[in-house]
Amino acid sequence: MLASQKQQITELFQAALAPLVAGTDLKPVVTLERPRDPSHGDIACNIAMQLAKALKKNPRELAQALVDAVLANPARSGLIDAIDIAGPGFINLRVAAAAKQAIVTTILQQGAEYGKGTSGAGSKVLIEFVSANPTGPLHVGHGRQGALGDALSALFEAQGCDVTREFYYNDAGVQIANLALSVQARARGFKPGDAAWPPSAYNGEYIADIAADFLAQKTVAASDGAPVTGSGAVDDLESIRKFAVTYLRREQDLDLLAFGVKFDNYYLESSLYSEGKVERTVATLVEAGKTYESEGALWLRTTDYGDDKDRVMKKSDGTYTYFVPDVAYHIAKWQRGFSKVINVQGSDHHGTIARVRAGLQGVDLGIPQGYPDYVLHKMVTVMKEGEEVKISKRAGSYVTVRDLIEWSTGDTEPGAERDLTRGRDAVRFFLISRKADTEFVFDVDLAVSRSDENPVYYVQYAHARICSVLAQWGGDESALAGAADLSRLSSPREAALLAKLAEYPEMLQRALEELGPHQVAFYLRDLAAELHSYYNAERVLVDDEALKSARLALLLATRQTLRNGLALIGVSAPMRM
Repeated sequence: MLASQKQQITELFQAALAPLVAGTDLKPVVTLERPRDPSHGDIACNIAMQLAKALKKNPRELAQALVDAVLANPARSGLIDAIDIAGPGFINLRVAAAAKQAIVTTILQQGAEYGKGTSGAGSKVLIEFVSANPTGPLHVGHGRQGALGDALSALFEAQGCDVTREFYYNDAGVQIANLALSVQARARGFKPGDAAWPPSAYNGEYIADIAADFLAQKTVAASDGAPVTGSGAVDDLESIRKFAVTYLRREQDLDLLAFGVKFDNYYLESSLYSEGKVERTVATLVEAGKTYESEGALWLRTTDYGDDKDRVMKKSDGTYTYFVPDVAYHIAKWQRGFSKVINVQGSDHHGTIARVRAGLQGVDLGIPQGYPDYVLHKMVTVMKEGEEVKISKRAGSYVTVRDLIEWSTGDTEPGAERDLTRGRDAVRFFLISRKADTEFVFDVDLAVSRSDENPVYYVQYAHARICSVLAQWGGDESALAGAADLSRLSSPREAALLAKLAEYPEMLQRALEELGPHQVAFYLRDLAAELHSYYNAERVLVDDEALKSARLALLLATRQTLRNGLALIGVSAPMRM
């Protein structure tokens, strides 16, 4: 049902309630829901049961009074066909066929804007995702973050929010030091397994590539920041560090480009130290009395904010624990004007949530208690040819996003030019097709199959199937919006398809509120199923011109909705398969 129609029905009930609550302090809120059993009607309302006690009336009698008032209101004409009372006072409504059919006109008029709203207009939202350490290629977990974060960003943009996609680079700390030592060892001619190989070094082949380019004094540049040229000086560890970090940031940029993900801003962890933000954060917490010293360390009283125990901020050796720069980083987010912040991270970050939020409350800047929001995802297992894939030749110890995209193209011939769009579509659709907090098995064989079992193929084929019918017809698509007699759409399959189309805007709003972009993938699969069922049950290009125009308009609206949903999750809508 369209939001405007739902609002009209709400207003009808409010008008019916007005004389009944006059002279009381009651301010009833009318809630309309979809009945669990479709045979009960299109919309259910339990307002009579809610108000019966306060108005000292029998709930069924109150329901009957409301029904009589709604049916007597001329504004219900063309909107409500019938109303029934069930059980102790449930009100079930059946929406008029013309109101259901109007969804086609709405979609054709709004086009790419169909489904979008304005609930977030004027609000600034920052969504941080991927945020991989620049110590290696992006792995499949980063891919799941990329798919989730980009789709979440699109959901907020669809409601009018000003969204910033941000990548936080952990370019400081022990892991970066290990990266530099790894490249230095390779540059000196050592390799994994040698006696001189550092015990905590990275073993992937990409380390050898970095070392070779550093020795060759090549120049590399990431998406932001100045280019860096390898000095070739094997003993200059700082030079190696700068080159290796920039090299891998560039590699990650290329992975993200192949994945179709773009960021608006990159934030460096190192800047939190160089700009004194970490020190200021710690000083503020100390001055506020939120810390204490024990066993040579500085502790934060996180138990004051619901944590199970207090946490060390500054260790006895003078170094900070990893959540301290996170607190400084989120203070910076707040000060940059982002009242809504969402972090998309792996479930291994769960332990940091209470610590970061406690630190943010401790600085007393007016930051809300639940700031920031988190979407935590579980691990991805990759299966190929019936076996789990655990390593990548390039990365050495894990499967990369690039591996997954290339495998999912289905191009297996040596030297064949891969269609990365096909691989990207499969990876993006698959990685948001489950709730983030559930583990996911990515089946490469399923991703490349051309069958109804492959969800992305199933949805894209629905779009291509409509394109084929419209091409076979060969008429003017733009004329269908105003010319088609939509009252001819009366079959059960048409009613089911119309109902599914009408759910799209509400589904988008619900997916945003629940931070669940998987709902878009679920919806698209269901819409494709309705389209395929309809196509198999009804002929579209019939001799009856009025019926043909109506059915073509329905297909055109379905294609537009499929296209809108696929675009939102970063998946293409091919015209032929």
